[in-house]
Amino acid sequence: MPASFDFSVSPFDCLSADEQRLVRDHVDIGYWREGATLLAPGVEPAHLFVVIKGRVQQFDGEELVATYGPDDCFDGRALVAGKASSRFVAQEEVLAHLIAREAVSELISRNATFGALLFADLSHKLSALDARARAQERQSLALGRVSEAYLRPAHVVDADDDVVSVVRVFQARQTGNVLVRDRSTEPPRTGVFTTTGLQRAVLQGTPLDRLPVREFATFQLVTVRPQDSLVEALALMIRHQVHRLVVMDGERVVGFLEQLDLLSFLSNHSYLISVQIVQAENIEALARASEQITRLTALLWRGGAKVASIARLVGELNAKLFERAWQLIAPPDLFANSCLFVMGSEGRGEQLLKTDQDNGLVLRDGYECPHDLAAICQRFSDALTAFGYPECPGHIMVSNPQWRQPAQAFGEMVRRWLLMPDAESLIALAIFIDARPICGDASLLAQVRGEVDRLLSDNDALMARFAAAIDAFEQESGWWNRLFFLADSDTLDLKKAGIFPLVHGVRSLALEARLACTGTVERIEALCASGRLPPNVGAEVVESLYFLMGLKLQVGLDAADSGNGRIVHVNALTPLQRDLLKDALAVVKRFKALLRHRYRLDLL
Repeated sequence: MPASFDFSVSPFDCLSADEQRLVRDHVDIGYWREGATLLAPGVEPAHLFVVIKGRVQQFDGEELVATYGPDDCFDGRALVAGKASSRFVAQEEVLAHLIAREAVSELISRNATFGALLFADLSHKLSALDARARAQERQSLALGRVSEAYLRPAHVVDADDDVVSVVRVFQARQTGNVLVRDRSTEPPRTGVFTTTGLQRAVLQGTPLDRLPVREFATFQLVTVRPQDSLVEALALMIRHQVHRLVVMDGERVVGFLEQLDLLSFLSNHSYLISVQIVQAENIEALARASEQITRLTALLWRGGAKVASIARLVGELNAKLFERAWQLIAPPDLFANSCLFVMGSEGRGEQLLKTDQDNGLVLRDGYECPHDLAAICQRFSDALTAFGYPECPGHIMVSNPQWRQPAQAFGEMVRRWLLMPDAESLIALAIFIDARPICGDASLLAQVRGEVDRLLSDNDALMARFAAAIDAFEQESGWWNRLFFLADSDTLDLKKAGIFPLVHGVRSLALEARLACTGTVERIEALCASGRLPPNVGAEVVESLYFLMGLKLQVGLDAADSGNGRIVHVNALTPLQRDLLKDALAVVKRFKALLRHRYRLDLL
């Protein structure tokens, strides 16, 4: 019974004391020389292998598909299937723990998390980890649900009630807001009356007992569900600039989630960041608020927040930041006659840490800017640089005249991209179709974006050239092979190796389908709903994207001083992280194969 077995590594770190004892009672040690076969195809495995020293290569036929190093285990799937489907060969001298098949089977039946981490696909592994995190950190910020926060009761008044009567309800119920039911419309509608509406009623000058509350209620409710995360609720408050949300369970009103109650639960200052942004009177004040966004991102991630929730919240805060900066810099007439938009990860709502600026400006046709437009746009780019967003190496910024044009001229440029495509124009097209309006007249951007859908024909050659960018970095990085031949200094560019192929592959499918949405996950959901993408493929692409984004965020936070937030040192990852990374990159590989077949990229 070897005493050196390490229970601190995955998947053995989820075992109870009794389950660890079961392993100790059924473990042995094996040794193999370089080139020896540990397990051959068709053989019924008697053990689960856990590498102590050396490296083992896994081959499917002649293709190398994985490499296992110290603390890695294999072949759990063969144990379940009853026979091995791959050949496992010692790349060098190998020493490994051997856990008896009977013991592994018992562990799988006792411990669902262990079984998922041992042989399930990426989605089930991440689900198992998420379930374990929920059990351990139920009260953490990220896992908090709306239903867990204090919800104030929703008192209902009739829309015909006068304001004085409603104020008496305020006093009697010790509240500052009520629901208003208006049965004069078809169908009846529900609104909310707050102290803000009361102020407007007082200022009108008419005796309050003669004013129906209907005239001062807001009937466009901002709602949230009890099962929604508090981070998502916070993002809604920031987006709509409201101090409360109506909590709805189906058609039933559960109550009100107040800003102060949410803040007391979260115990952080994220809402205050948005207030700081909105109230900023100069660029220096905005820069201080921008610093808080990065700190909040770190707080949320280390508190266990999901990548999707963090990206949504950060996206809303960044949008407020950019909008306020443009308000401070652009004269009112320019602000009203233009649309400022963002692209890249910001446009897709997937930015977590600050990356290169990708933005543009569409001007209203016929508007003659009486100001120094070039100087104004340069000031905006300089402001974003001061906030920590580096200049785009390709100069895709409002400071570049190409990316600030009247709508008609912008549309003509888009038409040239489509009608005379070359490498440069296809890159510009890929960047532009992720565009999302930030402020100003959003219809101006929609007008230009409409040119893409109007002129996009069923041109297989164009779509193939557009989609071919999924392979843009493979030759440069050789990431798939390098992942399996790890050296102490080996590194992997997460964006080039995984995130970009997934994002651009989905972008290509979305362009072909003429989808208006810009988020990668939104696009995947729409593609699956329309039958253009198999649901199982869509699900594994989403899981892989979120895993890679989370790993990139972790690397970025750890490497904040070095500024290289997408390069991961593979050998520094935990065995579980390496296992999940291999699974995610295997999804990337399969997705690229699907795209190569769909667009016949082998013919290019």
